[in-house]
Amino acid sequence: MLKPSEIKAGEPKQTVFVIDDDNDVREGLRSLLQSIGLGCEVFATTKEFLNRKTSNEISCLILDVRLPGPSGLDFQAELARARVNIPIIFISGHGDIAMTVRAMKAGAVEFLTKPLREQDLLDAVRVALENDRARKEQERQLADLMARYDSLSDREREVTSLVTAGKLNKQIAGQMNLSEATVKVYRHHLMRKMGAKSVPELVKMTEALRTVRRETGGT
Repeated sequence: MLKPSEIKAGEPKQTVFVIDDDNDVREGLRSLLQSIGLGCEVFATTKEFLNRKTSNEISCLILDVRLPGPSGLDFQAELARARVNIPIIFISGHGDIAMTVRAMKAGAVEFLTKPLREQDLLDAVRVALENDRARKEQERQLADLMARYDSLSDREREVTSLVTAGKLNKQIAGQMNLSEATVKVYRHHLMRKMGAKSVPELVKMTEALRTVRRETGGT
């Protein structure tokens, strides 16, 4: 269970968003989460949530399944289409197996039924916040990696492609019509710029970049 002592000074802000049309539920969850040092913002509708001022803090969403208008499950799908990657904990007073399966298959962290057990909810919040922390750190590392790759010259990128394809310096020199000494200079520079200590590490970096480009529709 999350405890006040787990929320350390100096850590990035952590906020739990709550969407539930029951005011008593919203305020009860706000009180519980703030009691352990977490930020909490509550909303009666999904529209209110979408209209909030966005920020980049570590966060998760506690989402009621049954809401006025589109359901919480429909809102989960809407967020996924919009590429809003926030961990979701579903709560419901009328949950069933079909709802639970749909929510979990779509990536929900947990599906809890009302009345909520505080420990179950706080355990789910802990997992959700850790998931979001890990995702943001991965995104930070990928952004740094892309910035390093963007710093390469066109020649250095071409050499990178050939090095990661397993070509030797002599082969690269012949293919690029360069001297082997020049290839070694390019290779030294690109390894330094990329922060790669070995060819296998460089291969992992370029594979990570290719994966990101595929997922985002880049080239």
